[in-house]
Amino acid sequence: MGGKGQCTPSEDGVCMGVREGYKQTEVGVIPEDWSSICYADYLNIISGIGFKKSEYCDVGIRLLRIDNVSYGQISWDSIAYLPFQYTEKFSNLVLVEGDILLALNRPITNNQLKLARMGAEDSPAILYQRVGKIGVINRKLNKRFAYFVLRKYVRKFVEESSVGSDQPFVSTTELKKIYIPLPPLSEQTAIATVLSNADALIQSLRKLIAKKRLIKQGAMQELLKPKEDWVVQRLGYLLDYEQPTKYLVADTEYNNNNDTPVLTAGKTFILGYTNETNGIFENNLPVIIFDDFTTTTKFVTFPFKAKSSALKILKPKNETVNVRFVFEAMQTIIFPLGDHKRYWISEYQHLEIQVPTSEEQTRIAQILSDMDAEITALQTKLDKYKQIKQGMMQELLTGRIRLI
Repeated sequence: MGGKGQCTPSEDGVCMGVREGYKQTEVGVIPEDWSSICYADYLNIISGIGFKKSEYCDVGIRLLRIDNVSYGQISWDSIAYLPFQYTEKFSNLVLVEGDILLALNRPITNNQLKLARMGAEDSPAILYQRVGKIGVINRKLNKRFAYFVLRKYVRKFVEESSVGSDQPFVSTTELKKIYIPLPPLSEQTAIATVLSNADALIQSLRKLIAKKRLIKQGAMQELLKPKEDWVVQRLGYLLDYEQPTKYLVADTEYNNNNDTPVLTAGKTFILGYTNETNGIFENNLPVIIFDDFTTTTKFVTFPFKAKSSALKILKPKNETVNVRFVFEAMQTIIFPLGDHKRYWISEYQHLEIQVPTSEEQTRIAQILSDMDAEITALQTKLDKYKQIKQGMMQELLTGRIRLI
């Protein structure tokens, strides 16, 4: 579908003048030998059913729930099982390697689409409610290519259809109306192969990072195991605290082109970057930032500003205290949260850890710091690969770069 015009292929098909060999279609500017196809003519989607918890068992086939659909991969951090005989009773819901899955409720979180493919290690499983299984119903569409093209166009559909909704739910009826580009089958295969290879590289890096984190966890347990000459000290004896009042950011309109990071002790860590030049914490680094309500911590080695007054900045009392060692020791503390209140002054500073000599603190801190540096370098590499792959998808799925 679609015809020739005076456009040039541009991001997301914005018309800017078609160059020779391209045409304007429902999906934007694509090569002349590509088609613009309707989802319903080439793909279907079914959702699972809501099995009762009373049907769950300790050993059986895995139940794939919405929490298991992550960003480009299946995550089994949370697992439930159904009896093996359910594979016959609900054969249409059995998932196998290569099946494409979409979270139908809140499909975009952390600015990423929850669309994934079943791997060999994920199979078999049974489909639960609020998860959609996307199937290819036309042999002119390569299933692997469909996965990659859907990552682009389903996201676009979700973003355009969920404006103003706090809990967007994907309408499968409306989803079937979207259009996607369709190259010749040989080019679909070539595109899918290139992007699958990129995915494999990214996945191998993820596994390596996970392995390195496990190694560090084991090293921590061994290195922080108290020896005979270690002494018990309260955290408040080892660390001073400073309120963040004079370091709080005034303007929360962040921009990545600015210089100074704005921090939280939570999972996000860096909320954004500010151009404010006053009230930057830059002396006495490194420090620990401590969320007074959740007791989460981050180790900080660079100048920063803070977002919340609930943050406390923890610094070593004297030169015999290695703040990195104390931070690592704090990660082993199990602290049950109670009422919503500030904890450092009332309780947390009174907790005790065992501490070696200053020299031993430094040695242990250096080993763990080196491990973290290796993990950080791998994470940076992973982020770069993901950006490169995103750029490849944009070029290949619009036909701006041709493989055949």
